[in-house]
Amino acid sequence: MNRPVRIAVQFQPQHAEYPAIRRAVAEAEEMGVDAVFNWDHFFPLSGDADGRHFECWSMLAAWAEQTERVDIGALVTCNSYRNPDLLADMARTVDHISEGRLIFGIGSGWFRRDYDEYGYDFGTKGSRLDDLARALPRIESRWKALNPPPRRDIPVMIGGGGEKKTLRIVARHADIWHGFGGADTIAHKHRVLERHCEDIDRDPAEIERSAGVSPRQPEAAEDYYMAGTRLFTMGLSGPDYDLTPVQDWLAWRNEKNQSG
Repeated sequence: MNRPVRIAVQFQPQHAEYPAIRRAVAEAEEMGVDAVFNWDHFFPLSGDADGRHFECWSMLAAWAEQTERVDIGALVTCNSYRNPDLLADMARTVDHISEGRLIFGIGSGWFRRDYDEYGYDFGTKGSRLDDLARALPRIESRWKALNPPPRRDIPVMIGGGGEKKTLRIVARHADIWHGFGGADTIAHKHRVLERHCEDIDRDPAEIERSAGVSPRQPEAAEDYYMAGTRLFTMGLSGPDYDLTPVQDWLAWRNEKNQSG
């Protein structure tokens, strides 16, 4: 499957007033990025631990109304924070508000403070992954039962690189896999994912490969591309969201897609 290169920006909803986030999303869409993401946490992950922060899915509903072209989603929703059937309904609703532009990013969760302060059971890494594996079939079933159903088969993006559990879940349920690390690490994870796909007789080419990249290192793009990455996602934090470095990535994307 010959996939085009896509460029995404994750607007980390920390340390910023909401109007700054809204303006940044509008600027990204106008520039021509392919997707905009936020994240699903309740507190900042860097800088002042008690700094400004906003909730994920309320924001996605606003983005769905604000934008017209870009895909939107969470990178990624924490499975632990919401009942799976409720989460499926929330996603279906945002999918309709956006007229079919939602990417449903989900992972097993990891940030201890979110769990402790909001009253969720942290469990263990293994138990959280087991919960994710149980939740995804419920989410898929709820989408089939909802009236009206989603506007499209909502693409599922799973984040995380665990080779024994996470990538096995990706092979069974995901349309997009998102990972972190250098190009060599990403290439290795792709090979592991492909073996898991072979175990269940799934074509691994059905899964788009996404990676988190530094906005200020466009020279790394070719290495990730050769490793199989096609969705390149860079994170930007508040209070101001400087999109200047994204221009180089967009120029590279255009050149790559035209030549390919």
